[in-house]
Amino acid sequence: MTVYVDDFGLPAQVGRVRARWSHLIADSQDELHEFAERLGLRRAWFQDPVINGKPKAEPGTRLAENWHYDVTESKRRQAMALGAQPIGWRELPAVIDARIQRDAAAKHGADQGEPR
Repeated sequence: MTVYVDDFGLPAQVGRVRARWSHLIADSQDELHEFAERLGLRRAWFQDPVINGKPKAEPGTRLAENWHYDVTESKRRQAMALGAQPIGWRELPAVIDARIQRDAAAKHGADQGEPR
């Protein structure tokens, strides 16, 4: 399993913080939450399109799989120091699609009685 951080760097103000923001994602939500905790991110900052998306995503859709944490540039650098793999923001959809395919293959294998 892997944690990734992109280089999106979108300038925005979130609350009182004006910064350039990127995305922290992972191969699983559990792994993402564990890593985010080590990075000092609050669980309340988790972006789940099904729960707090604008508009909300329907469960089971591609958009629903775009869960992540937004991180500032300083947190991005800390994430890389902790082992997150840097990726370009254009690579993000391919990483998410690969995760979806792995999860589907694992589920299919489990449905067929094959070991994961």
